[in-house]
Amino acid sequence: MARNHLGIDVGGSSIKAALVNVDSGELSGAPVSAPTPQPANPAAMMQTIRALADQLPSVGPVGLAFPTVVKHGKARTAAHIDPSWVNVDGAELLASTLGRPAAFLNDADAAGMAEMAWGAGQGIKGTIMMLTFGTGIGSALFVDGQLVPNTELGHMELRGMDAEEWASARTRTLERLDFPAWIERVNVYLARLHALFWPDLFILGGAVSENYDQFAALLHSEAELRCARFGGRAGICGAALAAASLA
Repeated sequence: MARNHLGIDVGGSSIKAALVNVDSGELSGAPVSAPTPQPANPAAMMQTIRALADQLPSVGPVGLAFPTVVKHGKARTAAHIDPSWVNVDGAELLASTLGRPAAFLNDADAAGMAEMAWGAGQGIKGTIMMLTFGTGIGSALFVDGQLVPNTELGHMELRGMDAEEWASARTRTLERLDFPAWIERVNVYLARLHALFWPDLFILGGAVSENYDQFAALLHSEAELRCARFGGRAGICGAALAAASLA
């Protein structure tokens, strides 16, 4: 019998949820989503998450992938959410909202966990860096399969600003960059990361990975490059995997 857990992924523009078979990483049915409330404070966020969970009846622990540094269960940053989240115990809040155990983790770390368990990083040793391109740039670093949490490399300085302000998918949309112009920026970012961390593999994810074939030939790095298997679903799948660890 499949082990299904509810995974929830909070982004700057939308909140997505699905039931995930944590033995295979596949979704057990269609995902549901809702716009991220504005302001994205804890009360409004939990109201939206409860409504999504009600559409996906399930039991057992639930996982929440969130755009924040998570230290000792608490949100410590608020780059794309309301600052009232800082120092909130996300797992405790979600558990009280849904009445079940909850895991709370950084969204890029969740995406990386999914890719390492079932996707582009499965079975790969060495230093692997997962990058998600969306509203910002998320990062997850793994060394021989072990996660180094909360790397937040989208906030690394590049061209006098946060790297994600220059090379994210959101910036590409806002500045109406075509793929060659945007990938030129991405390549600069990859080169800086390689100079600092010397990864063996970059896994490129986020919703933009659905168009990977359109720009793959433009990418350049000394490290191997792979498209994320799960695309924009990786955060949901990793959140469910974190939930399974509580079962």
